[in-house]
Amino acid sequence: MKKYQSPYLGVLVAVIGVIACTCYLVLQLKGLGYIVSATSYGAISSTAAIWVGAIGVTIFVMVSGIHGSARTAILKDILILGIVVFLGVYFPLHYYGGLQPMYEAIEQAKPNYTILPDQGMSVSWYISTVVLSAIGFYMWPHGFSPIYAASSEKALRKNAILMPMYQLILLFAFFVGFAAILQMPGLKGGDADLILLQLSKQDFDPWFVGLIGGTGVLAALVPSSMLLMSISTMLAKNVYSVFTPTATENQIAKLVKYMVPLISLVGIYLTFQGGNTLFSLALIAYNFITQLAPAFFASLMRNNFVTKHGAFAGIIAGGVLVSIMELGNMKIGQLFPYLPQAIKDLNVGIIALFVNIAVLVVVSLMTKNITNNQDTDDLETSTVEHKVLMQKESNS
Repeated sequence: MKKYQSPYLGVLVAVIGVIACTCYLVLQLKGLGYIVSATSYGAISSTAAIWVGAIGVTIFVMVSGIHGSARTAILKDILILGIVVFLGVYFPLHYYGGLQPMYEAIEQAKPNYTILPDQGMSVSWYISTVVLSAIGFYMWPHGFSPIYAASSEKALRKNAILMPMYQLILLFAFFVGFAAILQMPGLKGGDADLILLQLSKQDFDPWFVGLIGGTGVLAALVPSSMLLMSISTMLAKNVYSVFTPTATENQIAKLVKYMVPLISLVGIYLTFQGGNTLFSLALIAYNFITQLAPAFFASLMRNNFVTKHGAFAGIIAGGVLVSIMELGNMKIGQLFPYLPQAIKDLNVGIIALFVNIAVLVVVSLMTKNITNNQDTDDLETSTVEHKVLMQKESNS
């Protein structure tokens, strides 16, 4: 982070970013495997689909770079918008006669099913997860890449206007999920990830199922390409260049390209190892990436009181807490059973974010004088060097 004038803070940010992006890459590859296997009616295995997809996106990234991903994303967005909206309207109408009859049928068959439970995935869990997702959405490294590659400020403004509207298609995805509650009961764990595809296979001809599958493949491959580029760039520019300051821009650019297949292999390996659902992987990724938010938003303030030491300590505290809780599959209620249920149900990531902010503030206040002294020393050194240089020029 240049605003904190600390290359090692940049290394830490890159490490957190790589962990989160890798989780998200695994999510995309898993989804790709599910889609191809389901829409090919089992003719292509999930394993084969993951290998072929990963190899394809690796070659695509190495050949076309970010501009190729941007062009493909246009086609992907058009297809997703059309298909998700169509399915979100079609399934409730087809099975129930409309949205209201659908909810009435669910309520009659499973009373209170649509009401959040009192504990576990309760109201406090839901709200904290939504807040975490909203904050984390702006922290993804691959989300910054299109900003730097934008053609103009006008294009950025237009994108900022359209993005909230684009998120509305999630509503239609929810309609598909609700429609499946009574049509495909009993789906749990990883099987729940296949709801849309199973309903589609049940109702549509193979050619249309193939169209849905092709759209899903694009929806997985485009983010995967951006993630591969982001991870490679972070490791090369934020980690390698710090420990190898003599590296040239050309060497770093080559390293970025050469790292893409290695990262792809790591993603494939982790995809075959993990047993988490797509939803769980997304939550883990957001839990990590959101830990960058306090230091980032503080850096945008005109009078930023946060020091590089505070930013570093806050990110470490939040990241370590998320790691311990996720690796140990622990919940807040297990550690503090005496807390109110609403607090015990909070998303782990939001708890880690509170810890992050607390540590950031305390350490920043404790190290404010140290940072000010360092800034003064740097200014004095710079002034002396400038005077010496001016003296040499006048003598010559």
